[in-house]
Amino acid sequence: MNTACPDPLMDPDDEDPELFDLEVKLLLEAVYLRWQHDFRDYAIASMRRRVRQALEHFGCASVAQFQHRLLREPPLFQQALRFLTVHVSEMFRDPPYWRALREQVAPLLRTYASLKLWVAGCSSGEEVWSLCVLLAEEGLLERSIVYATDIDPAVLRQAERGVYPLERMADFSRNYLAAGGTGSLSDHYATSPHGAVFDRALRRQVVFADHSLATDSVFSEVHLVSCRNVLIYFNRALQDRALGLFREALVRRGFLGLGNRETLSFSAHAGAFEDWCPAQRLYRKLP
Repeated sequence: MNTACPDPLMDPDDEDPELFDLEVKLLLEAVYLRWQHDFRDYAIASMRRRVRQALEHFGCASVAQFQHRLLREPPLFQQALRFLTVHVSEMFRDPPYWRALREQVAPLLRTYASLKLWVAGCSSGEEVWSLCVLLAEEGLLERSIVYATDIDPAVLRQAERGVYPLERMADFSRNYLAAGGTGSLSDHYATSPHGAVFDRALRRQVVFADHSLATDSVFSEVHLVSCRNVLIYFNRALQDRALGLFREALVRRGFLGLGNRETLSFSAHAGAFEDWCPAQRLYRKLP
Protein backbone atom coordinates (compact mmCIF):
# COMPACT_ATOMS: atom_id res chain seq x y z
CA MET A 1 0.00 0.00 0.00
CA ASN A 2 1.25 3.46 -0.86
CA THR A 3 1.72 5.24 2.45
CA ALA A 4 2.26 8.75 1.09
CA CYS A 5 -0.15 11.18 -0.49
CA PRO A 6 1.12 12.28 -3.91
CA ASP A 7 0.27 15.98 -3.86
CA PRO A 8 2.64 18.59 -2.46
CA LEU A 9 1.82 20.07 0.92
CA MET A 10 -0.23 23.25 0.93
CA ASP A 11 1.77 26.38 1.56
CA PRO A 12 0.61 27.66 4.97
CA ASP A 13 0.67 31.22 3.56
CA ASP A 14 -2.07 30.21 1.08
CA GLU A 15 -4.21 28.54 3.71
CA ASP A 16 -7.62 29.84 4.78
CA PRO A 17 -7.43 29.62 8.61
CA GLU A 18 -11.19 29.34 9.11
CA LEU A 19 -11.49 26.64 6.48
CA PHE A 20 -8.53 24.73 7.96
CA ASP A 21 -10.13 24.82 11.42
CA LEU A 22 -13.39 23.52 9.94
CA GLU A 23 -11.51 20.66 8.29
CA VAL A 24 -9.79 19.87 11.60
CA LYS A 25 -13.16 19.74 13.36
CA LEU A 26 -14.54 17.40 10.69
CA LEU A 27 -11.43 15.23 11.06
CA LEU A 28 -11.92 14.96 14.83
CA GLU A 29 -15.59 14.09 14.36
CA ALA A 30 -14.59 11.33 11.93
CA VAL A 31 -11.96 10.01 14.35
CA TYR A 32 -14.57 9.85 17.10
CA LEU A 33 -17.11 8.01 14.94
CA ARG A 34 -14.53 5.56 13.54
CA TRP A 35 -12.21 4.97 16.51
CA GLN A 36 -14.16 6.25 19.54
CA HIS A 37 -11.30 8.55 20.55
CA ASP A 38 -12.79 11.92 21.34
CA PHE A 39 -10.59 14.96 20.62
CA ARG A 40 -13.52 17.20 19.66
CA ASP A 41 -13.26 19.35 22.78
CA TYR A 42 -9.50 19.77 22.71
CA ALA A 43 -8.34 23.36 22.31
CA ILE A 44 -8.43 24.19 18.61
CA ALA A 45 -5.18 26.18 18.60
CA SER A 46 -3.23 23.22 19.98
CA MET A 47 -4.99 20.72 17.73
CA ARG A 48 -4.35 22.90 14.67
CA ARG A 49 -0.59 22.73 15.31
CA ARG A 50 -0.65 19.00 15.87
CA VAL A 51 -2.62 18.27 12.71
CA ARG A 52 -0.17 20.33 10.66
CA GLN A 53 2.71 18.31 12.12
CA ALA A 54 0.89 15.09 11.25
CA LEU A 55 0.26 16.22 7.66
CA GLU A 56 3.95 16.87 7.21
CA HIS A 57 5.02 13.62 8.86
CA PHE A 58 2.65 11.42 6.85
CA GLY A 59 3.17 13.31 3.59
CA CYS A 60 -0.45 14.37 3.18
CA ALA A 61 -1.32 17.48 1.19
CA SER A 62 -4.59 18.17 2.95
CA VAL A 63 -6.62 17.36 6.02
CA ALA A 64 -9.07 15.50 3.77
CA GLN A 65 -6.33 13.14 2.57
CA PHE A 66 -5.16 12.61 6.14
CA GLN A 67 -8.73 11.84 7.22
CA HIS A 68 -9.16 9.38 4.36
CA ARG A 69 -6.13 7.42 5.50
CA LEU A 70 -6.97 7.56 9.20
CA LEU A 71 -10.37 6.03 8.56
CA ARG A 72 -9.03 3.20 6.42
CA GLU A 73 -5.62 2.34 7.87
CA PRO A 74 -5.75 1.14 11.50
CA PRO A 75 -1.94 0.99 11.89
CA LEU A 76 -1.64 4.59 10.73
CA PHE A 77 -4.22 5.70 13.29
CA GLN A 78 -2.12 4.17 16.08
CA GLN A 79 0.89 6.08 14.77
CA ALA A 80 -1.14 9.28 14.48
CA LEU A 81 -2.14 9.17 18.14
CA ARG A 82 1.26 10.53 19.10
CA PHE A 83 0.47 13.65 17.07
CA LEU A 84 -3.09 14.06 18.31
CA THR A 85 -2.01 13.79 21.93
CA VAL A 86 0.78 15.63 23.78
CA HIS A 87 3.58 13.72 25.48
CA VAL A 88 5.95 16.16 27.11
CA SER A 89 7.02 15.25 30.62
CA GLU A 90 9.94 14.80 32.96
CA MET A 91 10.49 13.34 36.41
CA PHE A 92 9.64 15.65 39.32
CA ARG A 93 8.64 18.35 36.86
CA ASP A 94 8.00 21.61 38.74
CA PRO A 95 9.86 20.55 41.92
CA PRO A 96 7.89 22.87 44.27
CA TYR A 97 4.76 20.87 43.45
CA TRP A 98 6.45 17.63 44.46
CA ARG A 99 7.91 19.18 47.60
CA ALA A 100 4.43 20.35 48.61
CA LEU A 101 3.07 16.89 47.88
CA ARG A 102 5.76 15.36 50.10
CA GLU A 103 5.52 17.88 52.94
CA GLN A 104 1.86 18.97 52.92
CA VAL A 105 -0.05 15.97 51.54
CA ALA A 106 1.93 12.81 52.36
CA PRO A 107 1.56 13.28 56.15
CA LEU A 108 -2.22 13.23 55.75
CA LEU A 109 -2.15 10.31 53.35
CA ARG A 110 -0.22 8.44 56.03
CA THR A 111 -3.34 8.44 58.22
CA TYR A 112 -5.11 6.02 55.83
CA ALA A 113 -4.66 2.27 56.19
CA SER A 114 -4.58 1.88 52.41
CA LEU A 115 -4.34 4.32 49.54
CA LYS A 116 -5.44 4.62 45.93
CA LEU A 117 -3.89 7.31 43.75
CA TRP A 118 -4.62 8.24 40.14
CA VAL A 119 -2.17 9.78 37.65
CA ALA A 120 -4.51 10.85 34.84
CA GLY A 121 -2.97 11.47 31.44
CA CYS A 122 0.25 9.80 32.52
CA SER A 123 1.91 9.99 29.09
CA SER A 124 5.27 8.17 29.03
CA GLY A 125 5.27 7.66 32.78
CA GLU A 126 7.71 10.14 34.25
CA GLU A 127 5.16 11.45 36.76
CA VAL A 128 4.06 7.93 37.67
CA TRP A 129 7.59 6.89 38.58
CA SER A 130 8.12 10.19 40.40
CA LEU A 131 5.04 9.49 42.52
CA CYS A 132 6.16 5.94 43.23
CA VAL A 133 9.61 7.14 44.34
CA LEU A 134 8.01 9.71 46.63
CA LEU A 135 5.61 7.14 48.11
CA ALA A 136 8.45 4.68 48.66
CA GLU A 137 10.57 7.26 50.47
CA GLU A 138 7.61 8.29 52.62
CA GLY A 139 6.86 4.68 53.58
CA LEU A 140 3.52 4.69 51.74
CA LEU A 141 4.13 2.62 48.62
CA GLU A 142 3.40 -0.80 50.06
CA ARG A 143 -0.08 0.27 51.14
CA SER A 144 -0.82 2.06 47.84
CA ILE A 145 -2.31 1.25 44.46
CA VAL A 146 -1.36 3.76 41.77
CA TYR A 147 -3.58 3.95 38.68
CA ALA A 148 -1.74 5.34 35.66
CA THR A 149 -4.00 6.10 32.70
CA ASP A 150 -3.69 7.51 29.20
CA ILE A 151 -5.47 7.13 25.86
CA ASP A 152 -2.40 6.16 23.84
CA PRO A 153 -1.48 2.45 24.12
CA ALA A 154 2.04 3.10 22.82
CA VAL A 155 2.95 5.59 25.54
CA LEU A 156 1.31 3.40 28.18
CA ARG A 157 3.63 0.56 27.17
CA GLN A 158 6.57 2.96 27.37
CA ALA A 159 5.43 4.14 30.80
CA GLU A 160 5.08 0.58 32.05
CA ARG A 161 8.60 -0.32 30.95
CA GLY A 162 10.02 2.47 33.10
CA VAL A 163 13.13 2.83 30.94
CA TYR A 164 14.51 6.29 30.14
CA PRO A 165 17.65 7.53 28.33
CA LEU A 166 20.62 7.92 30.66
CA GLU A 167 21.24 11.43 29.34
CA ARG A 168 17.94 12.53 30.91
CA MET A 169 18.83 11.31 34.38
CA ALA A 170 20.98 14.31 35.35
CA ASP A 171 18.02 16.66 34.88
CA PHE A 172 15.69 14.19 36.61
CA SER A 173 18.10 13.97 39.55
CA ARG A 174 18.29 17.76 39.91
CA ASN A 175 14.51 17.93 39.97
CA TYR A 176 14.37 15.10 42.51
CA LEU A 177 16.71 16.88 44.92
CA ALA A 178 14.90 20.21 44.50
CA ALA A 179 11.64 18.35 45.22
CA GLY A 180 12.90 17.20 48.62
CA GLY A 181 14.22 13.78 47.72
CA THR A 182 15.68 12.05 50.76
CA GLY A 183 18.46 10.12 49.04
CA SER A 184 19.68 9.78 45.49
CA LEU A 185 17.40 9.14 42.53
CA SER A 186 19.89 6.47 41.44
CA ASP A 187 18.79 4.44 44.47
CA HIS A 188 15.61 3.70 42.53
CA TYR A 189 16.98 2.63 39.14
CA ALA A 190 19.67 0.51 37.56
CA THR A 191 21.60 1.27 34.40
CA SER A 192 21.48 -1.02 31.39
CA PRO A 193 22.42 -0.85 27.70
CA HIS A 194 18.87 0.40 27.12
CA GLY A 195 19.02 3.24 29.66
CA ALA A 196 17.95 3.78 33.25
CA VAL A 197 15.54 1.03 34.35
CA PHE A 198 13.37 1.83 37.35
CA ASP A 199 13.07 -0.68 40.17
CA ARG A 200 10.45 -3.36 39.55
CA ALA A 201 9.48 -3.09 43.22
CA LEU A 202 8.00 0.31 42.36
CA ARG A 203 6.13 -1.19 39.42
CA ARG A 204 4.31 -3.80 41.53
CA GLN A 205 2.00 -1.15 42.97
CA VAL A 206 0.99 0.40 39.61
CA VAL A 207 -1.94 -0.47 37.36
CA PHE A 208 -1.51 0.92 33.83
CA ALA A 209 -4.77 1.27 31.90
CA ASP A 210 -6.36 2.93 28.87
CA HIS A 211 -8.73 5.67 30.00
CA SER A 212 -10.14 8.74 28.25
CA LEU A 213 -11.09 11.83 30.22
CA ALA A 214 -13.33 12.76 27.27
CA THR A 215 -15.47 9.61 27.12
CA ASP A 216 -14.84 7.24 30.05
CA SER A 217 -16.27 7.15 33.57
CA VAL A 218 -14.80 6.95 37.06
CA PHE A 219 -13.37 3.50 37.79
CA SER A 220 -12.34 3.72 41.47
CA GLU A 221 -12.49 5.83 44.60
CA VAL A 222 -9.09 7.47 45.17
CA HIS A 223 -7.32 9.61 47.75
CA LEU A 224 -5.25 11.65 45.30
CA VAL A 225 -5.66 12.62 41.66
CA SER A 226 -2.62 14.10 39.92
CA CYS A 227 -3.49 15.42 36.46
CA ARG A 228 -0.85 17.91 35.49
CA ASN A 229 -0.48 19.82 32.23
CA VAL A 230 -3.35 17.96 30.59
CA LEU A 231 -6.29 20.32 31.07
CA ILE A 232 -4.48 23.14 29.24
CA TYR A 233 -5.11 21.22 26.00
CA PHE A 234 -8.89 20.99 26.63
CA ASN A 235 -11.60 23.55 26.02
CA ARG A 236 -13.72 24.70 28.96
CA ALA A 237 -16.43 22.06 28.52
CA LEU A 238 -13.94 19.20 28.49
CA GLN A 239 -12.02 20.70 31.42
CA ASP A 240 -15.25 20.68 33.43
CA ARG A 241 -15.96 17.09 32.41
CA ALA A 242 -12.51 15.96 33.55
CA LEU A 243 -12.72 17.90 36.81
CA GLY A 244 -16.14 16.37 37.41
CA LEU A 245 -14.60 12.92 37.08
CA PHE A 246 -11.90 13.83 39.59
CA ARG A 247 -14.47 15.23 42.00
CA GLU A 248 -16.52 12.04 41.72
CA ALA A 249 -13.47 9.79 42.15
CA LEU A 250 -11.99 11.53 45.18
CA VAL A 251 -12.84 10.48 48.71
CA ARG A 252 -14.01 13.17 51.10
CA ARG A 253 -11.02 15.37 51.89
CA GLY A 254 -9.10 13.80 49.00
CA PHE A 255 -6.45 15.79 47.11
CA LEU A 256 -6.26 17.08 43.55
CA GLY A 257 -3.02 18.23 41.91
CA LEU A 258 -2.99 20.26 38.67
CA GLY A 259 -0.27 21.81 36.52
CA ASN A 260 1.09 25.25 37.32
CA ARG A 261 -0.80 26.79 34.37
CA GLU A 262 -4.10 25.18 35.39
CA THR A 263 -6.66 26.25 37.96
CA LEU A 264 -10.04 25.42 39.45
CA SER A 265 -10.97 29.09 39.71
CA PHE A 266 -13.32 29.25 36.72
CA SER A 267 -14.54 25.67 36.82
CA ALA A 268 -18.10 24.55 37.53
CA HIS A 269 -16.55 22.38 40.27
CA ALA A 270 -14.57 25.10 42.05
CA GLY A 271 -17.01 25.15 44.96
CA ALA A 272 -16.33 21.50 45.74
CA PHE A 273 -12.69 22.15 46.67
CA GLU A 274 -10.63 24.27 49.00
CA ASP A 275 -7.18 25.63 48.26
CA TRP A 276 -4.56 23.51 50.00
CA CYS A 277 -1.31 24.75 48.50
CA PRO A 278 -2.65 27.26 45.96
CA ALA A 279 0.74 28.33 44.64
CA GLN A 280 1.43 24.71 43.70
CA ARG A 281 -2.10 24.03 42.40
CA LEU A 282 -2.95 21.52 45.13
CA TYR A 283 -6.58 21.39 46.22
CA ARG A 284 -8.56 19.39 48.75
CA LYS A 285 -12.11 18.15 48.23
CA LEU A 286 -14.56 19.55 50.76
CA PRO A 287 -16.51 17.15 53.01
